[in-house]
Amino acid sequence: MRFKYRYLLCELVLEDPRLRQNISQGMIVHNVREALTRTHGDYGAAACAVSLSVKYLNAYTGIILLRCTKDFYQLLWSALPFITSLENRGQRFPCFLNTLHVGGTIRTCQKFLIQYNKQQLHLLLTKCTSDAERKAIQQSIASCTLHSVEEAEFVMGSEDNSME
Repeated sequence: MRFKYRYLLCELVLEDPRLRQNISQGMIVHNVREALTRTHGDYGAAACAVSLSVKYLNAYTGIILLRCTKDFYQLLWSALPFITSLENRGQRFPCFLNTLHVGGTIRTCQKFLIQYNKQQLHLLLTKCTSDAERKAIQQSIASCTLHSVEEAEFVMGSEDNSME
């Protein structure tokens, strides 16, 4: 029998983005379990505790990928808005978690994240003030697609073969 999971792709929004470097996976799991206990009681905490894990945490962008079983992911999803701060070693960081996507595999979440980042870069492109900023963002947008790299390598490979 195969266990089925759901992956919740979340964005951690802090008042001070520089505090993201202080965040760890253990801290996220601890605070999510507390939120589950507050919102759904012992049942919710026990149902999600077995399979709850942080699969990905990017401290620079604030992106978090949480994993939970398919049967109980809605309990986790409904508890996330009740996280208003993260606590670690006596320090409290006011924040909230914005759920971006719910997927069945890590790969679908990765694909969504690439598209989401492209949209965010396009929004930044409209707000550019100088040509240097505009060129840097355009290069970032171009590097978001994997197909352009693969196609370029394929075209270069076929040209080499035609010359022989």
